[in-house]
This record gives sequence, C-alpha cells and structure tokens, in this order.
Amino acid sequence: MHYPALENIGLSQREVSIYRALLALGPSPIRAIAEKADINRGTTYDCLKVLLQKGLVSYLPKGKRRLFSPQPPEVLLQLAEQRQQSLDDAITKLKTSIIPELTHLQPDFSAANVQFYEGDDGIEFVLRDILNSVSALPERRYCVFSSKPIRDHLYRPFPNYTAQRIQRGIQVQVIAIGDGGEDAKLSERKWIKTEGKVDAAYIAIYPPKCAVISLASNNYPTAVVIDSKEVAGAQQIIFDTLWRLL
Repeated sequence: MHYPALENIGLSQREVSIYRALLALGPSPIRAIAEKADINRGTTYDCLKVLLQKGLVSYLPKGKRRLFSPQPPEVLLQLAEQRQQSLDDAITKLKTSIIPELTHLQPDFSAANVQFYEGDDGIEFVLRDILNSVSALPERRYCVFSSKPIRDHLYRPFPNYTAQRIQRGIQVQVIAIGDGGEDAKLSERKWIKTEGKVDAAYIAIYPPKCAVISLASNNYPTAVVIDSKEVAGAQQIIFDTLWRLL
C-alpha cells in the first residue's frame, strides 16, 4: 500500500514496506522480515539501519542473531512533528539570516535583473507586473513616456488595463511623444511636439523597475524589464525634470 504522507516525513517506499512487515510479524530476524516485505536481505538490512536511526525500530540480541521489533505507529506522528519543527526552524533561519546574507553577496545590478518578453502574452505579463507592483507602492503612482505608434499594440492583449488601473486607484503621468492620446481618470498627460516619423516606444517607470516596450516588427511587440533602483531613479529624475518644463 502506498502512503504519500509517510514519504513526506522522509520514509522511502521500501522502509514503509519493511515497517509494515514488522508490524505484522512482531519481533523477527532479518530473513523473515525480508521474506514478508519481499525485499532482498541486503536492502532490508540497510533499511532497518535507517529505521533504527529514526526510532521506528528497535532490536534485541538473541544468541548470534538480532530480533527487530517495530515501535508503535504513534511514533510516526512524533517523527512528523520533529520534521515540521525542523522545517519551521529552517524557514525562520532562511528569513532572518540566510537569505539576507546570500542576497548581500549579489551585486546591486546584474544580468539577472533584466528580463525579456515577446509577443502579446509577454506584453500582457509586463502590464500586469506594472499594476501589481504599483499597487504595492505607497503613492500608487507611475510615469510613462509613450508614442502614438505603440498604442494600438500596447493594450491589444489587455484591453481592460486602464479600467483595472482605475479600479485599483493607480495614478499615471504620461509624457506623450507626438500627437494623440487623451487624459483618463486618475491620469495626467503632457505632450512633446515632434516633426517627422515617430518610432513606436513605451517606457514605464515604476521604481525599482523600468519597462521598455517597442516593436520588433510591424505587429510584434517586445519588452525589456529592468529591475534596478539606480536605473529607475535616473529615469524618474529625467521624467520629473521634463514634466516641469512642459
């Protein structure tokens, strides 16, 4: 019989089979246990040593032989509780010391801080990341540089993005490059007039991240998300300075 719960507390299927055989047999030598569990003697002996260490089996010498006896099944609960306590202790140490120590070893900025996304699914992921990240910020506010050619592609995979932004009480400031675009609820917009063709581009600044969305081809959007407080901070300074000048 298969017991996933026993595997979760560190018992192999063979160890479970041998323990069950012992419960059925009572005090027994290795040969009888191996026959009952249908496991070869060498493996049975190795499993019994493990079960002895875990406190599920004991033995008594009888002449030149050993008779192995099972501990009551209630010991399994004690084993589970000990394992749970060990996990709780490990989680506490991970949170309070190990993860902070290992995180400190990482450089402030590395290739691991840059993620690339492609296509409509990738753009939708980035837009949802903006909403979720900004929702956790105290000001619930982010800033955007946006050009007209990107707009038809930006919200195609996430048409109710603006409605969700408003529902979450998120404010956005937009500097529009070229014509087009209108103010919506909880948004402010200023324009930079340009001459000639404007490339498709969208830059969202939501510290400590920046997302850059553009078109790799006429209908295929790509995105880069940079998770760096230094990069986001510099972009924020540029945005705020330009905003005041417009």
